[in-house]
Amino acid sequence: MKEFRGRILVPGTVQAQAIVVDSISFYGDVDPERGVLKDSGRNIRGRILVAKKSHGSTVGSYIIYSMKVKGTAPVAIIMEKAEPIVVAGCVLADIPLVDTLSEEFFKNVEDGTLLEIKKDGKVIVHETSQ
Repeated sequence: MKEFRGRILVPGTVQAQAIVVDSISFYGDVDPERGVLKDSGRNIRGRILVAKKSHGSTVGSYIIYSMKVKGTAPVAIIMEKAEPIVVAGCVLADIPLVDTLSEEFFKNVEDGTLLEIKKDGKVIVHETSQ
C-alpha cells in the first residue's frame, strides 16, 4: 500500500478500481450513454478515472453531470492538474475530484489498480494480488 497526498477540489470518500488515460475530453472521448471510452471500449462507470490532463469543449462539464444522472459516470476523478471544465462538471455532479498528485502516483497506477480517496486528499494505492 502506498499513500499520496493531493489537493481536494470536490470532497468525498470513495474506493474503486482505476481506469487510466493520458488525456480525456468528455465531449468526444466518452460515450455518455454507456459510460465507455470510445477509443478502447473500457467502461469508466463506477471506476476512478485517472488522467493527467483534459481537453475539449465547455460542454464537457454538462456531459459529466449528465453521466452522473444516467448512472454512467466515474465515482471519482484524479488528475495531474484539473481544468475548470472538469472542476465545474464534478461540482455539478458531486463527483470527488483530486489533483496535484506526484508523478510517482501516476507511475504506480494502471487499469484495475484499487484506489481509495479520503476526504483529506489522501489517495491510497492498494497492492494488487495477481
